[in-house]
Amino acid sequence: MAQMTMGKALGAALKQSLADDPKVLLLGEDIGKLGGVFRITDGLLDEFGAERVIDTPLAESGIVGTAVGLAMRGYRPVVEIQFDGFVYPAFDQIVSQVAKLHYRTQGTVPMPITIRIPWGGGIGAAEHHSESPEAYFVHTAGLRVIAVSNPQDAYTCLRQAIASDDPVIFFEPKRLYHAKGEVDLETPLADAAPMGLARVVREGTDATIVTYGAMVRTALEAAEAAEAEGRSLEVIDLRSLSPIDYGTVCASVRRTGRVVVAHEAAREAGVAAEVIASITEKCFTWLEAAPLRVTGHDIPYPPAKLEKFHLPDLDRILDAVDRVCDDEQLLEGVDR
Repeated sequence: MAQMTMGKALGAALKQSLADDPKVLLLGEDIGKLGGVFRITDGLLDEFGAERVIDTPLAESGIVGTAVGLAMRGYRPVVEIQFDGFVYPAFDQIVSQVAKLHYRTQGTVPMPITIRIPWGGGIGAAEHHSESPEAYFVHTAGLRVIAVSNPQDAYTCLRQAIASDDPVIFFEPKRLYHAKGEVDLETPLADAAPMGLARVVREGTDATIVTYGAMVRTALEAAEAAEAEGRSLEVIDLRSLSPIDYGTVCASVRRTGRVVVAHEAAREAGVAAEVIASITEKCFTWLEAAPLRVTGHDIPYPPAKLEKFHLPDLDRILDAVDRVCDDEQLLEGVDR
C-alpha cells in the first residue's frame, strides 16, 4: 500500500495505462508542459513524449472529435476536460457520436474513449468551474458514467475505464484531489472489483444513505454523528452512475427499510430522482418510510461565497435521516 492523494493516484493510473498499452494517448488543454491545471498529468510528457501526451487547442469540441477519430483507428484516447462547465462545447460529439457509434455499427466499431472531468463544488471557484452535469450523461444511452470518492477507486477505476471498450465519462471530485488514502498499486485489474459495482463503505441497520463522489465523506460524517445519538446508518458509494448497481443498493434498503439519497447536483430530474424511483419499484414492500433526497438547489451554480448554502452538508443529511426515521415528522415535511 502507498499513501497518496487522489490527484497523485489519478496520475499513477494514467502513467500505468500509458506504460501498459502503446495505444493509450492523452489529450487535453495544458496537460503536457504544465501538467494540467490540477497537475494530474505532471511529468507524463517527459516520460512518454509529445506524441502520446498531447497539448491541444482550447476547443473541447475539437478535442473530443479528435478522440473519436483516434478510437476508430484503434487507439485508446483519454481526454481531460479542464473543468466540468467546459464540457458543454463537446456535448454534441459526446451524445451524438461517442455514445452512438458502437451501436450504430452493430458492434463492429468500439469507442474506447475515457473523458476525465474535474467536477463539483467546494473549492470556491467561478462560474463554469464548479458544476455537476452528471445527469446529462446518465440520461444518454451508450455511455458509462463513473464518479469516484477516494484515491483507491480513482486509481483502479481510471485504469479500468481506459481498458474498457465502452466510452466512459469519468468524474473526479476536485475538492478531494488533495485528500489522502491508501492505494494498492500492485493488484492486477482482473482481481479488482468491477467499476460498475457499488460499495458499502459503512454498515448500518436503521437507514441507508446512498451517494457518490465528494458527498461520500459528508455521508460518513453524518453516520458518525448519528451513531453518537444511537442511530445506525449504512452508507453506500454508488461509484457507477450508469449503470447503477441496484443489487447492492436494494439489498441494503431491504435490510434497513429506510433510505436517503444525496448529491450536490440540482434536485430536479437528478440522479437521486432516478435512484429513488427505482428503489420504490424494487423495494416497495420493504420500505418503512418514503425515501428522501438531499441535493443542491435548482439554481445556476451560485457565486463562490454562497456555495456553502448550495452544497448538502451534515445537518441537511441528518435532518433527512431524522424524517425518514420519524413517521410523523416525515408526513409534515417536504423533499429537501
